[in-house]
Amino acid sequence: MFCPECGSTDKEMIGDVCIDCFLKEFQMIEIPKNIDIQICSHCNSKLEEGKWIDEFIPEEEIIYRALERNIKIADEVSNEIINLEIDQIKGTIADCFVEVTGEVHGVQIEETHETQVKIRKTVCPTCSKVQAGYYETVIQFRADRREIKPEEYAKADEVVERTLIKQSKVDKLAYCPQIAKLKEGYDYYIGSFKTGKKVAEALKEEFGGIIKESPRLISEDKSTGKGLYRIWISVRIPEFEISDFIRYDNKIMQIKSISKNSFVGVEISTDKKHNIPMKHMEDIELVKKASDIETTTIISKSPQYLQILDPVDYSAVDLDMKEEFADLNVGEEVKLIRLDGYVYLLI
Repeated sequence: MFCPECGSTDKEMIGDVCIDCFLKEFQMIEIPKNIDIQICSHCNSKLEEGKWIDEFIPEEEIIYRALERNIKIADEVSNEIINLEIDQIKGTIADCFVEVTGEVHGVQIEETHETQVKIRKTVCPTCSKVQAGYYETVIQFRADRREIKPEEYAKADEVVERTLIKQSKVDKLAYCPQIAKLKEGYDYYIGSFKTGKKVAEALKEEFGGIIKESPRLISEDKSTGKGLYRIWISVRIPEFEISDFIRYDNKIMQIKSISKNSFVGVEISTDKKHNIPMKHMEDIELVKKASDIETTTIISKSPQYLQILDPVDYSAVDLDMKEEFADLNVGEEVKLIRLDGYVYLLI
């Protein structure tokens, strides 16, 4: 066989031409002369195959990766070595060289290609939402049948801020564009639903209470026909606080501790502890606040009675002697609470 290009009859044939003629036209790689990449000017994420990728890598590394992604290697090439080099960067344009060595049908060859990578600064959809004050969730911080104290608001602000800082490592919409300070409580506007749920759980962890979600349709996505929702999450903290007195299951208890999912009450007539799930919060009646506790003095003691001084009218009050009163002494100050016309000592 002879090569129709050069007329040679003694060389290896590749298809219809000899290897030398084949290699004259052959390119080991293809790469566009101009490559455009889009980078968010706020977060440095890049648009890749229609998706924004958050990698927070230097600009030069983004250029190298764009070059790699746009190189196509011919099937005939083996043992290839590719070297990428940025010659210079002028503004948003990088002049680059791509050098490649490899074997094609047993022949070692080299190629050099020039290309330009243009960086287009834009704003990714997430940063655009942040700039516009976008939010998906509203956390309604409320108290059950009472006003929230200033120190509770301050603590809630700390909890929200701490949670947002933690979530910002994994969620770019972990931010609070607005806090509405209403008479009934604070509304925290949170960028994303997943972070909003984390904030609500953190508030419940700190204060106890009940969480309820209420989705609301705000518009419709014209491209998909699906409804777009915002979620209102109510975090309602208990009416009672530690040391307050409640009525639950026909028992009067003093609150000793409050946690995320339950609280501990001590029955004041028997000193028995009860662990009550927070989900029963709506069945609890607050009967006295800790501020209603009074201080009095023991004026006499006998095997049958303990006599105390009424701190209101200074009359003597006889209480049946109980085992827990045994170590009390005349003249000693004690705490009491008045409930249902009866005086209870708090030991």
